[in-house]
Amino acid sequence: MIEELLRQDRELKRAKINSETAKIPWMELQRYFAAGKVMRMSAELDLVDVAYALQQDDVEQVHEWTVANQLGPVSDDQARDWVSNEALLWAVVIKPWVLVQEPG
Repeated sequence: MIEELLRQDRELKRAKINSETAKIPWMELQRYFAAGKVMRMSAELDLVDVAYALQQDDVEQVHEWTVANQLGPVSDDQARDWVSNEALLWAVVIKPWVLVQEPG
């Protein structure tokens, strides 16, 4: 019974995160980038999975992604590239972070 409730809770949280994802122009994220609040993630990761792990404070999983360079802060070079290409990115807010991913 408890396992079922936990599973339902997890599914509800993931569904909420999924409903809050959107494509957004990089230019609209500049102030968050300037504040150091934007994290980029590689294309092989699932935006909802990463957002959920951050929301649940899954330190081990987040560390693995960080060490594998699959998750991390947006570099200045990447930001300039996205500006010059007028990039449209998938994004979701998991306070205090804005997670972004290039559409695949």
